[in-house]
Amino acid sequence: MPISRYLSSSFVAIAMLTTATTLPVLANDHNTLNQGDLRTAEKLRDAALEANSAYGILESLTTEVGPRLAGSEGDRRAIAWASAKFKELGFDRVWTETITIPAWERISASAATTAPWPQPMQITSLGHSVGTDADGIEAEIIHFATLADLMDAPAGAAEGKIVYISNRMNRAQDGSGYGPAVAARGAGAVEAAKKGAVAVLIRSIGTDSHRVPHTGMMRYAEGVTKIPAAALSNPDADILSAQIERGQPVRFHINMQNAFHGMVESANVIGEVTGSERPDEVIVLGSHLDSWDLGTGAIDDGAGVAITMAAGEMIANMSERPARSIRVIAFGAEEIGLWGGRQYADAHVAEIDKHIIGAESDFGGDLIYGFAVNVREEALPVVAQIAGVLKPLGIDFSGNDAGGGPDIQGLKSKGMAVANLYQDGTRYFDLHHTADDTFDKIDEAQLRQNVAAYVAFGYLAAQYEGLFARQNTGQTE
Repeated sequence: MPISRYLSSSFVAIAMLTTATTLPVLANDHNTLNQGDLRTAEKLRDAALEANSAYGILESLTTEVGPRLAGSEGDRRAIAWASAKFKELGFDRVWTETITIPAWERISASAATTAPWPQPMQITSLGHSVGTDADGIEAEIIHFATLADLMDAPAGAAEGKIVYISNRMNRAQDGSGYGPAVAARGAGAVEAAKKGAVAVLIRSIGTDSHRVPHTGMMRYAEGVTKIPAAALSNPDADILSAQIERGQPVRFHINMQNAFHGMVESANVIGEVTGSERPDEVIVLGSHLDSWDLGTGAIDDGAGVAITMAAGEMIANMSERPARSIRVIAFGAEEIGLWGGRQYADAHVAEIDKHIIGAESDFGGDLIYGFAVNVREEALPVVAQIAGVLKPLGIDFSGNDAGGGPDIQGLKSKGMAVANLYQDGTRYFDLHHTADDTFDKIDEAQLRQNVAAYVAFGYLAAQYEGLFARQNTGQTE
């Protein structure tokens, strides 16, 4: 379906938008929105389809900051950039909240099969992996098709060997192939070490066929030897698998140099548009500011930062503020374990009743096709109205079972209602956590459609007089 379908035929000046309208205003029973609010949201939606703010924000982030691994100098530059950008865009309040995180540095990685058919291999260290010694490790490969197969192997099965896990991720619009595949990345090193391995290699958790490996976080377990963990590019995994299939022992050399720098400070960066009637009640629009260090983090998650910042900017530029505040949060250290999201939720637990509903953009910049919520039944009539405003963007309502984005899981667990604006992830995992995650992969028109969805959702959630939360968080009508 061509993106031109979603583009408005005329530009609506944001500065002229107001909640006033010549349409009759219906009585609000706390479970519906009045026609004036709906009309204003439609104007915001259509104006977003003509605006280029998100594209410019993202170009600025990827050009002026680039890679921003949590705890690195790039991370610190990103925090300063986001603070300045929120102010430049006209947000009423801008501040940072310090978080404490573990810092790790990728230095170098190289690998090759050494016998019987020597070939260089493209690898990358998995996030927070230990390195090898200066000379690297050379050992025989032992192959497992899946993490489950490795776990089922007898004790000592991999003694002195390098474990290779070859499971391949499946492509899906909703990204559902990720969960089954990524278990090998997270737990592969622990399970391999339990079987006596000296290192672990996994096929990259990605759907591409480029000779570019995908990084991502791995974890160790207390009491289990820490072994180096790396990802092979998909073409190199194919080569290694083909060599193994020939039935001769395959030897592999790996050299990885990484460094740990202990616990350091980072930050969540927050920009807020102050509500006109209930400023202490906030609608959360989230993304994460950090990225892996191989690319420039355009897809993951610079796009989300740009989408939510641009949506907030549009509301900040209205002549009349919405009733509730719009809080745009650029969370820190998501890639290494949701540190910013978890610490934000802990810091704000006493005011969770003031966090009315949240949505997070963290799946690239391609078209949003679905809308879901996780709210109490009484709020569903207003959800239907929001869905009606999103429908012309090609977005269908998909139910009241939304899980929310990763950084807002902590808030959800404490009682905040959540929504999902589902993006098309068909090509997302071609780029995810790779050196190919760069600005040139962004489609400007699709990015605009995302902003249109977020600004309409955020504005209408702020105007709704009722509550969304399913469980009792102390919120009162």
